Amino acid sequence: MMILAGSANRALAEEVSQDLGISLADLTIKKFADGEIFVRINDNVRGRDLYIIQPTVPPGDNIIELLLLIDAARRASAARITAVIPYFGYARQDRKDQPRVAIGAKLVANMIASAGADRVLGVDFHQHQLQGFFDIPVDHLYAAPVLT
Repeated sequence: MMILAGSANRALAEEVSQDLGISLADLTIKKFADGEIFVRINDNVRGRDLYIIQPTVPPGDNIIELLLLIDAARRASAARITAVIPYFGYARQDRKDQPRVAIGAKLVANMIASAGADRVLGVDFHQHQLQGFFDIPVDHLYAAPVLT
């Protein structure tokens, strides 16, 4: 098992890795001058179970970074990829409540699955129905029991 930390909340990933007694995978994440995001997994992840911790708020860059990390892991032959998403961006766009609007939550769910994630672990989804938007298994965790 390996944990990959996206740049959205590296501190959370470090705490999780310390609690589990494993080190974070070595990654290179940078932005090009035009704002494009570059990711590289520097460790060998072939045949490993990976947990990519990346909240998607603010959503613009953080969703793309998550998708790139998933894609890099899939192309590096990881055995299983779990996207750990403590905050799911676009969760409020979960239905068509007006004419000519997108259902952003479903689109983001499709992109995560298409990028190559095998499973999603979400925390306190805005709506429980989000689990049904994914075509891959979803585990929905609640933070309240831990925080109270």
